[in-house]
Amino acid sequence: MNDDQYYMKLALDMAASAKGKTNPNPVVGAVIVKDGVIAGTGIHRKAGEPHAEVHAFKMAGEYAAGATLYVTLEPCSHYGKTPPCANLVKESGVHRVVVATQDPNPEVAGRGIAILKDAGIEVEVGVLEKEAQRLNERFIHNMTKNRPFVISKLAMTLDGKLATHTGHSKWITGEESRHSVHLLRNEVDAILVGIGTVLADDPSLTTRLPEGGGKNPVRIILDSELRVPLEANVVEATEAKTIIVTQEHASKDKVDLLSKKGIEFIFVQKHDDGLDLRALMEELYKKGITDVLLEGGSEVNASFLRAGLIDKFLIYVAPKLLGGRNSLTPFTGLDVDTMDEALDVAFSNVDTFGEDIRITAYPK
Repeated sequence: MNDDQYYMKLALDMAASAKGKTNPNPVVGAVIVKDGVIAGTGIHRKAGEPHAEVHAFKMAGEYAAGATLYVTLEPCSHYGKTPPCANLVKESGVHRVVVATQDPNPEVAGRGIAILKDAGIEVEVGVLEKEAQRLNERFIHNMTKNRPFVISKLAMTLDGKLATHTGHSKWITGEESRHSVHLLRNEVDAILVGIGTVLADDPSLTTRLPEGGGKNPVRIILDSELRVPLEANVVEATEAKTIIVTQEHASKDKVDLLSKKGIEFIFVQKHDDGLDLRALMEELYKKGITDVLLEGGSEVNASFLRAGLIDKFLIYVAPKLLGGRNSLTPFTGLDVDTMDEALDVAFSNVDTFGEDIRITAYPK
């Protein structure tokens, strides 16, 4: 690892500490180095607050002159809730800027880099680029697809079973895996399940961390027939907001009762294969929801898979064998005839949590 990679890795690690706190903005880290000494560091902490470069330059002060700035994402060039960082960098006196990856935002998209080059600053782009793009996969997806980034999280036994034939699934994985899921909930804007999960488990779908605190994501329930019980945990809207997704002709009386409890609704068309999930994603994005964690059962997983809406898989595998002809698998839906019809995925990495493993994969 050369010096540029070392300092960029530091900036990426710093940026990662803000995951889930900056939405809809990206996570960004910045490091200012002069004569082999770190003079300033900064991260973007929250949407609407100063960007990473601002914090780094404030720390560096006069030592920024003649230094090198390492930043994980191209400095912005447009006026949003804060002034453009490219102008700040241009006026700082740094002689060199190393950028991990270009900003996919059409309002930036190379303009920030051009401002710096036009000012005579040496600019290098692409140091640890893949790592930077993976770190901001949610933001890049939002900018290029204009819809939420969807993560399918599921836990299964070694033989690919989600639950017993009775639907019992507590607990497939160990405590360490379950803790990691709460860390995930703390990062995402929303968590989505089907009505089957609500009826079977009556989950709270909140973030529970041993150290306390944490952000509760918006709870989204797919319920085309409005079967959700009025006493269900997800109907208690004081801890977290709940949105129920149902068909346009749902019972007005039930809608009124749930609305009085603080529940919000999204109405979409229901087709033969279920609710219109693409229309749902559009509505969620309009509401400012940038990523969704699927924690539903096999029907919900299959619906999103069939619609081509899963962008990332997090598959927890426990060292257990369940067997059984009628044990539930992670994806149901229509049967296929040949392996040619399988969805190809690319394994990204494998992590361990206690005795469990977690496979991260992406659709090819």
